[in-house]
Parts: sequence; C-alpha cells; structure tokens
Amino acid sequence: MATRGAEQRPRWYAALYVQVLAGIGAGILVGWIAPHTGEAMRPIGDVFLKMIKMIIGLVIFCTVVNGRVGGKALIYFEVVSTLALLVGAIVANVVRPGAGFNADPARLDAAAVETYVGQARQHGAVDFLVGIVPNTIFDAFAKGDTLPIIFVAVLFGYVLSRLGERGKPVGVVIEALGRVVFGIIHILMRFAPLGAFGAMAYTIGRFGMGSLKPLLGLIATFYVTGILFVCVVMGAISRWAGFNIFKLMRYLKEELLITLGAASSDVALPSLMEKLTTLGCSRSVVGLVVPTGYVFNADGTSIYMTLAALFVAQAMNIDLNFMQQAAIFGVAMLACKGASGITGAGFIALVATLSVVPDIPLAGMALILGIDRFMSAGRAVVNMIGNAVATVVMASLEGELDANRMRSVLSGIPMEEQTAGIALGAQVQCAPGEAGRGTPN
Repeated sequence: MATRGAEQRPRWYAALYVQVLAGIGAGILVGWIAPHTGEAMRPIGDVFLKMIKMIIGLVIFCTVVNGRVGGKALIYFEVVSTLALLVGAIVANVVRPGAGFNADPARLDAAAVETYVGQARQHGAVDFLVGIVPNTIFDAFAKGDTLPIIFVAVLFGYVLSRLGERGKPVGVVIEALGRVVFGIIHILMRFAPLGAFGAMAYTIGRFGMGSLKPLLGLIATFYVTGILFVCVVMGAISRWAGFNIFKLMRYLKEELLITLGAASSDVALPSLMEKLTTLGCSRSVVGLVVPTGYVFNADGTSIYMTLAALFVAQAMNIDLNFMQQAAIFGVAMLACKGASGITGAGFIALVATLSVVPDIPLAGMALILGIDRFMSAGRAVVNMIGNAVATVVMASLEGELDANRMRSVLSGIPMEEQTAGIALGAQVQCAPGEAGRGTPN
C-alpha cells in the first residue's frame, strides 16, 4: 500500500510552488538579459491578474454572506497595523536609511509624481467612507471594489439569518455557487507560473536591476524590517494563538510566491481563503476576516508608509520634529486604508501622508518612484501573512477553529490520512462494549 501511495504522489516539478518559482526565476533572467523583451511580457502578468480579479467579487460574496466577528476583527486590525506603523517609524529613526543622500529638490522629476498627487487628493477619508456604499448592488460587482461587495454580502447574510427556514433555499444556491467559483479558481491557479513570469520579466525589464543600486539601503531596510515584523510580532501572536508562523508560511508557500511574483496580494486572495478553510478555520470567519483584512490590515503597507516617509525627509536633509512625525503617523493610519484597492495604493497613500508636512516637497517622492514596484512585492507578502495570521487568531477566539485539524495540516499530514484517523476515532468511540476504555487523541 505504501508503494502504491508513493507512486500516486505527483512529481516534485508538478507542484505549483515549484512552477511559480521557476516562472519568477525565468522572468528575472529574461528581464535582465533582454530588457525590451521582458517589458513586452507585461500583458501575460496583467491577463493573469485580471482573470483572478474577475472572480474575486463572487468569492468574497459567497463566503461573506455567512460571515461574522466584525467588531473583534476590526479592533485586532487597528492594533496590529498601528504597531506596524510604529515599527516603521522606529526603524527609520534608528537606521536612518536616507542620511547622507543629499537630494536636491530642484533636480528631481516632480512631474513624475503629479499623477499620484491627483489620485491621493481624490481618495480622502470622506471619499473612502462614502465609497463603501455602492450606487447599485450590481455596481459593486462591476467595479470589483472589496468594501462595497462586503457591504452587500453582509446585508444579504443578515436578512437570510432573520428569514430562517424561508431563507435556506437562497443560502443553498449561494453555497453551490461558491463551490463553482472555487472550482474556477483551481483552474485559473494553474496559470500562476505564467503570471509570475510575465510580471517579474516586466518589472526587471522596465525598471532594471540598476535602478536598485542607489536605493539599495532603503530596500534592504524595508525587507529586513518586514521579515523581523513577521518573525517577531506575527510569530508572537501565532504562538499565543497556538500555532507556528513558519509552518503556516510553509503551508501557504504557493500563495506567498504568487504574491511575490505579481507584486499584488489580490491574485492569491481566493486561494488563501480556500486554504484557510481547509486549515480548520470556519468558512464564515474566513469569509469576513480575509476580505476585510485586505482593506484594514495592511501591515506591510503600514511599515512602508512611515519608513518611506521619513526616508524622503532624511534624503532631503529635512529634520522633522516630534509633532511633524506624529502628524505623519496619524495621517498614515487613515491613508493606508483610504487608498486601498487602487493601483499603486501604497505609493498613493504615501503621497497623501507627506502632504501634511509642507516642509517636505512632494517632488521628493520621485526618489522612490522607480523602486516602488520592488517595494510593492514586499508589502504584498507581509500584508498576506498578516491577514492569514489574523484569520486563524479570530477563528480561535470565536471557537471556530478545528485545532486538531490545523495541527495535522501544518504538520504536513495528507488529507486522506486525516480522514482515516477521524473515521478510526469514530469507530473506537462507537464500538459496542468498548465505551469508557479510552478516547482518541
């Protein structure tokens, strides 16, 4: 039996994460060796991203309809994202990655930032709140904005719960639709290696490895800070909740690699939701916490906001006092949420944040515009890990987590062995004349 099982296991090169890694590596080589060819690969990455985005609205709706735990989740999001902002500010003040840069505002390309300045002005806190309510129910799905879809889904879920038996037929239809949607996701994810290849080839071909050199200190500081935040802060939260952060990341390796290659966490959202459900989190908790977390729990973006803002000030030899840094911190708390869902959201939010300190010319943003794509990949990965941890924590707090299943999955026990173990346990409990001799572990 063992031999037969071994023969049935897929080859290592058939694993999705291996194929995605190969796609990322090939994309880097193509973009480096043939930049023009690499830049021409952008449509491949864009098509994959569009394929995933076209289905995200339905994924969110079908899973959020039965969702709950909103209040606790929002409090958790605010505490952890605020901590991430604080970590970014502390690192910027201690490491001072912009010191000695001596940038001259007169020589910077201010025009390159103007587009982002306009977008930042159009997405303030008031616009963010008003935008939660869609013009029509169908408009929410047509635009694909996360918060309006959640708003509609929560209304549906509330009414269905109030209808009781009369609402069950609709609930059954939505559940069946959800199964179809996740079946589509399984098909689309097979194109992930191509999507990662196209996105990475474009990034390297368009911006070049040379664009990294002048700002290597900032990039290294950001990535090291992100890694430490995940290992220390997320690791401590995970340990408190009863699981190992590194085992969770290993379990989510495909989603992490796809996110890294595409520099966007959106592409992994449907797959992440399904995996967290498989892990043992209830579908209702996953359905509400994951999509909401993508808006309110952007830990990677939060670290980037304060770190990059203080970098620009340091690079332009501008000393910020405590009140100015506090103002940046306060606005960043709102800006990183108000710009959510917009292309280049992290950079737009940063522009909006720096605008509260007139001493810093917005032209200084041109310093980091060229490397934003590389920073975006790191932001997206940290954001996704943060939301995965938040979901497991919320499921645990609500008693909606199958802890035994989670431990088995994170330990790498195949699903068929888990099922066999559960069946065996049931037989031990139900066997006549055997009651009281012991319970399965």
